Amino acid sequence: MTGRSKKDPSACACGTQAPAGRAAVAVDAEVKARNLTRLRRIEGQVRGLHRMVEEDRYCADVMTQIASVQEALRGVSRELMRNHLRHCAATAVRAGGETADAMYDELLDLMYQRR
Repeated sequence: MTGRSKKDPSACACGTQAPAGRAAVAVDAEVKARNLTRLRRIEGQVRGLHRMVEEDRYCADVMTQIASVQEALRGVSRELMRNHLRHCAATAVRAGGETADAMYDELLDLMYQRR
């Protein structure tokens, strides 16, 4: 059995757990700032998409903007994955045993989620 149980979905494979749920082992301050900036930009893009739909803009233009938002979200996801591998996953793998096995499962789940 892995470190994450079906009874406790907040149990993190890296062995850390904040009182209100899971928390990262470490987050690089520069990466966090970049991600927050990207997410604010994405929020603006989504508000723009909302306006485009309200204004009955040309479908292809809306779809182009949707693709842009999706790519921006993928960029944030890549940064989060890089941080997760550097800190959370590395900590769990170094711990070995069930903690490492749980992290391997978590990483596989992340890699093969439905897209």
